[in-house]
Amino acid sequence: MNDNLKAVVICADDYGLSMGVCDAIETLIERGRLSATGAMTGLPSWRHRAEGLRALVRTHPADIGLHFTLTGQSPLSPARGLARDGKLPEIGPLILRAFARALPLAAIRDELRAQLDAFEDAWDGPPDFLDGHQHAHALPGICEIVTEELSARYAGRLPWLRNCTEPFAWARRRRIGWRKAAIIGRLAAGAGTAAIRAGFAVNDSFRGLYDFTPEPPYREVFRAALAGPGTRILVHCHPGIVDEELRRLDPLLEPRERELDYLASTACGEDLLAAGIRPARFHETGAPQETEASALRG
Repeated sequence: MNDNLKAVVICADDYGLSMGVCDAIETLIERGRLSATGAMTGLPSWRHRAEGLRALVRTHPADIGLHFTLTGQSPLSPARGLARDGKLPEIGPLILRAFARALPLAAIRDELRAQLDAFEDAWDGPPDFLDGHQHAHALPGICEIVTEELSARYAGRLPWLRNCTEPFAWARRRRIGWRKAAIIGRLAAGAGTAAIRAGFAVNDSFRGLYDFTPEPPYREVFRAALAGPGTRILVHCHPGIVDEELRRLDPLLEPRERELDYLASTACGEDLLAAGIRPARFHETGAPQETEASALRG
């Protein structure tokens, strides 16, 4: 480990979505390109792969968290008033209900508990962090449930939480993905501040957003994500190998393989070194400076 390099969390979403996604993420953890991944514990691949992942992180340390899933997949709980015909809603309707304060909060709380139970049952321990599939954990109503449940369940050792916002000037300076960052920042406004007030540690810069298009090349997306201010920086990504299971479960396909190709490449290692960055677990990142903490709260 080179202590002269800046510690940045490089986190892959969607572990457990399919075997091909699990394969890709495990390969990148082993190569030292990823330092965290969030697990979709409601899917069969999580139960099948958790033991192997646990063995991997003993020799290649990484944060393993819950990728709280409220959209697009089958729930673990009855999810009354939330799921229809055994499937959770798409993100658009969920956002509308969140801002109308019309979510079935008891059902969401039960689903969170069920997904945490599934994590602990397979992992034999608590998650290092929590984030959300399609960032749903940060929506109004949902973010309060998340902090309440985690505070009650893990009072002695709180997981860290993904903050999906950052000062707009930081995102704008990177140029790539700044419009998407602005939209998500509006949807998640206040969630990071509320988490801090509840005693949770959060990242102060959220990066890696783009439109999943071939242009600009993913290398440019990633290099942009390595630049700019911040102390607790989180770069999220979605690498994967497209298999029939993934085709059946999720519409995001080719971008996953483009991300994997780059992240596994020599070029990625060169870009990290040129930026003075190493993938690191969250606890290895620095405590936010007062100016950055103030910017986050603002």
